[in-house]
Amino acid sequence: MFNLFDDDDYMNTTPKSNCVSVLKTANQNVVENELEKLLARLALAEKMLEEKGLEEEYERRLKSFEVSEEDYDERVNSLFLELVGNIVTQCE
Repeated sequence: MFNLFDDDDYMNTTPKSNCVSVLKTANQNVVENELEKLLARLALAEKMLEEKGLEEEYERRLKSFEVSEEDYDERVNSLFLELVGNIVTQCE
């Protein structure tokens, strides 16, 4: 049984480091499936941006980092946590 809370220092880790740890230790079939789902979501989001004519604005913002660091960190951490949650619930 996979238990996220086995480690005493779990609460001292970042969402990224916790995710990397889970990716290394969880069932690799589950990890592959969840990574594929995440990439499919990204591909769909990019396609939607293209269809709306927003791909150039997206690339410009990405290159100039026109988002607050706090907003960026929150979104990225949310994705790490979502990925970990999706993997862990399937490995229990």
